[in-house]
Amino acid sequence: MKLPIYQVDAFANKVFKGNPAAICPLEFWLSDELMQSIAAENNLSETAFFVATDKGFHIRWFTPLNEVNLCGHATLASAYVIFNLLGHKSNEIIFESKSGLLKVNNNKDGLQLDFPAQLPNKCKTPDQICSAFQCQPIECLCAEDYIVVLPDEQSVLNAKPDFSLLEKLDLRGVVITAKGTKYDFISRFFAPKYGINEDPVTGSAYTQLVPYWSVQLGRYQFHSKQVSQRGGEIFCELVGERVFISGQAILYMKGEIELLNY
Repeated sequence: MKLPIYQVDAFANKVFKGNPAAICPLEFWLSDELMQSIAAENNLSETAFFVATDKGFHIRWFTPLNEVNLCGHATLASAYVIFNLLGHKSNEIIFESKSGLLKVNNNKDGLQLDFPAQLPNKCKTPDQICSAFQCQPIECLCAEDYIVVLPDEQSVLNAKPDFSLLEKLDLRGVVITAKGTKYDFISRFFAPKYGINEDPVTGSAYTQLVPYWSVQLGRYQFHSKQVSQRGGEIFCELVGERVFISGQAILYMKGEIELLNY
């Protein structure tokens, strides 16, 4: 069995920036076990698989350890492949997913994800978070992930969490965030439970961050940065119960997976 594979740097306009994702277009679904094995072999934060449908595409995402319900950067990377390498004619792609219908629009400024908003709710800060970051945050909220609000930008930049403690949390991951100086807000994302100590740029986290910062700052449009080592800039907007997340992507590699035993 031979399968095409692409590696795309999402939320980046040049290679070695943003968040790399592996993209595997399929003619039919492989077994969950095989897709998980391919994701583990790729050893990137996400590998996306998609199959064409009557209305668009059905997409699934796998970390090296688990399948996840939503992933922003690998959806952006998949859309880049479909628009630029597979000859998609329309300027819109509709993905069916475990998180419902997702849209991606191709416009002059790049690619725009149209995702469902997730308004995080205030919660008690888990002891593991206080111990992992050795601090008491301003507040803690939860939705898909824990949203941990820190006092200032420097606190986010300087954080060196204990991943072994974060791995014990019940939710997918932890986002730390603060109001920015150059940007409206900044963030970092950690998901050691899924084999990702720190994710370079996490599109799906903004479905939670944007509703939170919209309330805090009294606005709907934001220019944000995820301040990981690779870094990534995100333009995002709250529109009703949806979050628009915009960024660019660039191809790093294309190749072929050869599975001799399948």
